[in-house]
Amino acid sequence: MRLPVRPVLPGFHPDPSVCRVGDIYYLACSSFEYAPGVPVFRSADLRSWEPVGHALHRRSQLLLDRAHPSGGIYAPTLRHHDGRFWMITSNVSHRPGHLLVTAEDPAGPWSDPVWFDAPGIDPDLAWDEDGTCYVTWSGSDGSGRPAIMQVTVDPATGELRSEPRQLWSGTGGKYPEAPHLYRIGAHWYLLIAEGGTERAHAVTIARGPSPRGPFEPCPHNPVLTARGLDTPVQNTGHADLVQRPDGSWAMLYLGVRPRGGTPQWHVLGRETFASEIVWSDGWPTVAGPVEPGSSAAVTEELTGPELPASWVAPGRFPAEVLRPGDHGGLRLTADGDEPVFVGRRQEHFALRAVATVGTRSGAGGLELRLDPRHAVALEADDGVVRAVARVGRHVRAVLGELPVGPETVLELRTEPAPGPGAPLRSGPDKIVAGVGGADGFTELGRIDGRYLSTETAGGFTGRMIGLTCSRGELTVTSFTYHGTDEPGTPATPDTE
Repeated sequence: MRLPVRPVLPGFHPDPSVCRVGDIYYLACSSFEYAPGVPVFRSADLRSWEPVGHALHRRSQLLLDRAHPSGGIYAPTLRHHDGRFWMITSNVSHRPGHLLVTAEDPAGPWSDPVWFDAPGIDPDLAWDEDGTCYVTWSGSDGSGRPAIMQVTVDPATGELRSEPRQLWSGTGGKYPEAPHLYRIGAHWYLLIAEGGTERAHAVTIARGPSPRGPFEPCPHNPVLTARGLDTPVQNTGHADLVQRPDGSWAMLYLGVRPRGGTPQWHVLGRETFASEIVWSDGWPTVAGPVEPGSSAAVTEELTGPELPASWVAPGRFPAEVLRPGDHGGLRLTADGDEPVFVGRRQEHFALRAVATVGTRSGAGGLELRLDPRHAVALEADDGVVRAVARVGRHVRAVLGELPVGPETVLELRTEPAPGPGAPLRSGPDKIVAGVGGADGFTELGRIDGRYLSTETAGGFTGRMIGLTCSRGELTVTSFTYHGTDEPGTPATPDTE
């Protein structure tokens, strides 16, 4: 099995679900505690994707006030049926069950949610030939054991029209989840994930005469896995199938790119990868990778009061705390005594982020985080900038500090570890924090990147880079993200 090396959607974009309308593909991903929720992308070739918006883009759809890290919105399913787009998902921090929103245009607006009282996660949506609508999800059977469950529903009202019933729940791997149903030829296929979303992750499939089954497992399951393979992409699973206009097929799925020595650490989160699919004797087989055409460096700047679609905030919408400044730029306001963060995903191994901030009316700065307890921040306050590392509940280390004026240029960099053959005890990268000025970059401190990895912090998300305010109001004159994955290439030319 030859897996891709590069993702089609880099950074924290897990649990992909894909559909095709005409010649265009649309894809949605999990978003967890971040708002707006469920980013939606468009592509003409499955290789290059552009954002079109979010399916959960206002508070009437998305309540995250009680969302802890890796809470909130779990895996979605995106489908096009009867002239509309349909997206179903679960908000595990709001209420049990699943929520469904619809739109005529994937860029929005999307409807207010319809709720289905069927506790669990990873809901799928499918219709049979007579129009009956099925919701299939990862839940538990009558004895509390994990199982793939199903009901028929009224998608307009949320009414359950049948009792929950258990379907095929895999080949015995733990955590059967991520079900998707398809009518392909004479059969209905049930695609699921097993093994958990770590190194044992896998995709398995079964088929039957109807959406209700009974289901016969594929004789060469799993159809996709990286477990035990010497490949730079690991944890592959949680897949969705799509057919091209020419009749060929592809699979999109999540994976991670761990780096460093044993046991290796991944820091960018679970990313979206793609592979070709061929069918033999009525069963799918992974045939080869689908990868983007280039790995060019990416630069993103805040150029005005309107944020790029990539910017999100945990527990709230960015516009609630980040507003246009009185004299240009932006103002980021703390929520009383609660610090706030607004940012975007780290999507490249080599990162350079630079922000010019003013602290005349508050305190804050630039932060790279996996979650609030695993972060490296440049905190400007009372004429001093401190580089601070937070690791877990109890560790807060000041890496260095420097007196500065009321406006400061803050900079965070990552220096990736080498690829295969990294020293045994090396981490995935180094995180370097410092300030800029007339004399160039001044380093204040650095830390091993394994402390901002999923293997250290746990959870389902990836690193985010952005702005934070801990007191009062922070003014932001500029922000630039620059990243690349080219081996041995720094994020920007050396400015030291």
